[in-house]
Amino acid sequence: MGTITKAQYETEFAAWADETAGALRAGRLDEVDLENVAEEIEGLARAERRAVRAQLQRLMMHLLKHKIQPERAGKSWQNSIEGARDKIRDELDDSPSLRRHLEENLERVYRLAVAEALRETRQGEKNRKALPEQCPWNLEELLNGEMNVLIRAGARQH
Repeated sequence: MGTITKAQYETEFAAWADETAGALRAGRLDEVDLENVAEEIEGLARAERRAVRAQLQRLMMHLLKHKIQPERAGKSWQNSIEGARDKIRDELDDSPSLRRHLEENLERVYRLAVAEALRETRQGEKNRKALPEQCPWNLEELLNGEMNVLIRAGARQH
């Protein structure tokens, strides 16, 4: 086996990945395409952060939908909230540094959740004023708070 090439990375990713893993395990670092290995590792970290943000957005979006249309709230929204919580907690157990990432991006995720909730409920600007401009929850409340308390907090004006 020769040096694992950048061309292989671009044309035959699966073979590149298999050969790279084999070379790394065998300690043949001189054969490894280190630039693309580093890029792939960074990509994995970005994907983890993106996935946990998506779950947080899903959780917030359903809380906001409950505020906007309480008459439509049902078991599926509750299940979505609990499912998102479970996935976030699981990810945080595996990668505790993701907690800091979520805390640092709470406002950004909240803005996305507001836009999604308004889009899904087809309420647009009509109900934007009924929602706080800034996220009314902290991460701990979102992950461990009682549903009714969270919904009331989402109704607070800031």
